[in-house]
Amino acid sequence: MPTYHYRCKNCGYDFTKEQSFNDEPITICPKCGQQQVRKVFSAVPIEFKGHGFYRTDGASSSSSSSTSSK
Repeated sequence: MPTYHYRCKNCGYDFTKEQSFNDEPITICPKCGQQQVRKVFSAVPIEFKGHGFYRTDGASSSSSSSTSSK
């Protein structure tokens, strides 16, 4: 189940909640009771695994040695 990050615009309360995709987003702050809660969006970490993501992955050993000898 995904975990969502929320912040209250009224009191600044910052919290996370594990919710199903079908659940309605939280709109009422559990701390102050105001309807000022919004989801906080942030960058998702990306991890590149395997071959082909680095400059050196595409070069064959024979072409790199012939280029360096010139």
